[in-house]
Amino acid sequence: MKNLCQKALDVARSRGASYADVRIVDVRREDLNVLNGQISHTDFSDDLGLGIRVIVDGAWGFASCPDISEASITTASERACRIAAAGAKVNFESTRLSELGSYQDTWCTPVMENPFKVPLETRLELLLSVDEILRKDERIKRAQSMMSFLREKQYFASSEGSWITQEITRVGTGYSATAVQDGEVQIRSYPMSFGGIYKSGGYELVTASKLLENADRVRDEAIALTTAPVCPSVETDLILMPSQLCLQIHESVGHPNELDRVLGWEADFAGTSFNLTKNQNEFRYGSDLVNLVADNTVPGGLATQGYDDDGVPAKRWHIVQNGLFVDYFTTRDSAPFLNQKSNGCNRAQGWSNVPITRIPNLSLMPNEGSLEDLIGDTKDGILMDNNKSWSIDQRRLNFQFGCEAAWEIKDGKKGRLLRNPNYQDMTPRFWRSCDAICGHDEWELIGIANCGKGQPGQVAEMSHGCAPARFKGVTIGVKA
Repeated sequence: MKNLCQKALDVARSRGASYADVRIVDVRREDLNVLNGQISHTDFSDDLGLGIRVIVDGAWGFASCPDISEASITTASERACRIAAAGAKVNFESTRLSELGSYQDTWCTPVMENPFKVPLETRLELLLSVDEILRKDERIKRAQSMMSFLREKQYFASSEGSWITQEITRVGTGYSATAVQDGEVQIRSYPMSFGGIYKSGGYELVTASKLLENADRVRDEAIALTTAPVCPSVETDLILMPSQLCLQIHESVGHPNELDRVLGWEADFAGTSFNLTKNQNEFRYGSDLVNLVADNTVPGGLATQGYDDDGVPAKRWHIVQNGLFVDYFTTRDSAPFLNQKSNGCNRAQGWSNVPITRIPNLSLMPNEGSLEDLIGDTKDGILMDNNKSWSIDQRRLNFQFGCEAAWEIKDGKKGRLLRNPNYQDMTPRFWRSCDAICGHDEWELIGIANCGKGQPGQVAEMSHGCAPARFKGVTIGVKA
């Protein structure tokens, strides 16, 4: 692989590239889905190819190929250089790269039990056992469970002398039950909505997920929601469980602080950001309790790796510190606009896509106390769990989220179940209203496996850690 990468770099240099990097990516995935007692979808696939980036006359060029023979690599390198040279003719500003040393290293996801060696029969038996529990009641009309394994081997080389190999492994699992009764349709999911929980690591994640132990509760809550009262429209205190708070972090802190969006590079498709560069170290993003930390070294994170696709080492840094906004997510070609070095947020989906700025693992740091303490300290409020829908404007400022379930809180006690809950607010006002965050024992790291961005579109994965948190005076429901 190293010789093939060097061939791509040599061709790029001979065609006038001042910088070049090449990635050979080998992806294996195994997905298994069960729907109402039947296998509904499988994906057992392997994908191998090469992508090369070059800078010629100050402009980027990128090309890729699924055949990693020397002839195909030569053709791809030449094509990338031609694209860059053409782009240089209409380039308004030459590309600058932040400083970076060269690295020779190997990194692998820590794995206790190789998921790909777990027999298919074992996986299927577990999913079918969950399915059987979920469909014990005829009011459950749809039971869906899944398991997903991915292993990505990466080989990275740059004209600056880096040679990095990485092997990333991640696992996902979960299920949902949809109940129908008297014309009402409701869903409950476990451990998360939209598929389940994802983490980097091995089959030990599935073993620890307690799928069977929670199936009865999930089924019964789905049925109970069909007759539960509708969540009222009110302004009150809101407690978010990690299953919803993780998406709140993703949409209202993650995306608005991708520096490419802030600089307008994504304006025609993904949108821009309310959080302009003048706000750095000046803007009150949240209350004093709010500490949001990016960390691509945290164990179990979907963005956890040794290096990004610029070859920048993974690191940990604050985005919001004690409520004050301090930093963005940057790459080697965006960080110079802040007179900074890249903090390692450049990633591509596979070999066929150009690397772009992606949200890293991003977490709300815990404070103190248990969920029981937090509920006991709440006189009037609503607790919401598991995302059901989301909507946020293209500047990531005004948002509305819907959840699968909610519970009323009165005089420090968790009360009746409520259906169709939702809440809405503006990003800075919402985070400034945070007045309580539970402690380390309640903190969870939750993976987002389907973050879409880019033209052409590509998917990235990252994780958000959080504990249950309370927000004061939030608008709940839709007022007539």
